[in-house]
Amino acid sequence: MTLILLAIMLTAIACVIGWYLAVYALPVMVFVETFSFVHATEAGFLLSALVAATVALLSVGLVLAVLLKARNPILCLLARAVFVIPAMIAGYALIHGVTHEAIESAIALKLLCGTAGLITGIAALINLNGFGELAPQV
Repeated sequence: MTLILLAIMLTAIACVIGWYLAVYALPVMVFVETFSFVHATEAGFLLSALVAATVALLSVGLVLAVLLKARNPILCLLARAVFVIPAMIAGYALIHGVTHEAIESAIALKLLCGTAGLITGIAALINLNGFGELAPQV
């Protein structure tokens, strides 16, 4: 009984953390992938980190620039998808990491993780729309 209550509590805490950190999923994933690629080319640690940080900031800037300047709704939808999909993956992985030992049913685990991924994706979309409200209208 204690293990089940602990799993429920950790899942709730992880969902709250995932809700607030969902907006950082795209830059973190871009940073990790860019860092591993640049570091694999025999570049130094500091140079790899600098390039990865620059590319991560540019990725968020590009998404926001497309959302602010694009008039095509399909392009805006694609920019939102580029921002939301890494958050959904991160939310799924976060809850899977917390609960995979506590839940024996694979179906229940997939449903719980999928729901958490969906909620985290919605959080990222809400946060992205909040960025758009703060930007000056031109």
